[in-house]
Amino acid sequence: MTYETIEVRRLTGGCGAEISGVDLANLSNRQWQEVRDAFVAHGVVFFRNQTLSPEQHIAFARRWGPIDINRFFTPVEGYPEIAEVRKEKEQKNNIGGGWHTDHSYDVAPAMGSILLAREVPEEGGDTLFASMYAAYEALSEGLRRTLDGLRAIHSDEHVFGAKGYHKTTGADTTGRIGNAQAVRGEVSHPVVITHPESGRKALYVNPAFTLRFEGWSEADSKPLLEHLYRHAARPEFTCRFRWTSGALAFWDNRATWHYAANDYHGERRLMHRITVAGCTLG
Repeated sequence: MTYETIEVRRLTGGCGAEISGVDLANLSNRQWQEVRDAFVAHGVVFFRNQTLSPEQHIAFARRWGPIDINRFFTPVEGYPEIAEVRKEKEQKNNIGGGWHTDHSYDVAPAMGSILLAREVPEEGGDTLFASMYAAYEALSEGLRRTLDGLRAIHSDEHVFGAKGYHKTTGADTTGRIGNAQAVRGEVSHPVVITHPESGRKALYVNPAFTLRFEGWSEADSKPLLEHLYRHAARPEFTCRFRWTSGALAFWDNRATWHYAANDYHGERRLMHRITVAGCTLG
């Protein structure tokens, strides 16, 4: 694809591209359209040296669609649209430290997530991304046919509920995750979705929020789900982004997984995330 107003450098063959030559606070309509094209093509796009105020961060997100306010994360004071993704020096557990897709537990899952680095450690704290296009396309023809007819059950309760991960494991998340009464329980989505903009098929299950296949027990679902998770995390489907202050990542939750590396104990990391609302997937 040729771009006239932005520079796009692909990170890996798996997914991801870094875009330069733009100020996200002052995008022209032509630049915005080319950024959109790169976003759809690469699944996740990255920008460096963006000095966005909270208001500008929100304005950029709103160009893409309505904002989906996260009901479990602590918001930035005065800006309920922006969720804090924070780890203090004394905390051991980070947020997002496993492969997942944001908001797959919602009836209408999020379209995308826009993460802006406010404070980063000197080393570590990278985020990894995996292409669910590539994961699906690399499956055998027979397995693709099987998955095309399946739906899966996703839930927020086992992670954010009163008896979920953040309440029962002793994870050090005080002041970061809460509102357990806001859990909504189980929802069903196709295991394979057709992306509404690219038209490509993508695998849509993830280790954090998918419980089982619809109509299957958890025991029967587990072997196939675990096979899919191992397959989808293969290195050739992934890219890795090293954060710098002012860097911004915008990923497509319909086409990627992501994973926040927890390898910077004793240092602070503060990110601001806005989630763009999506639609039902079928």
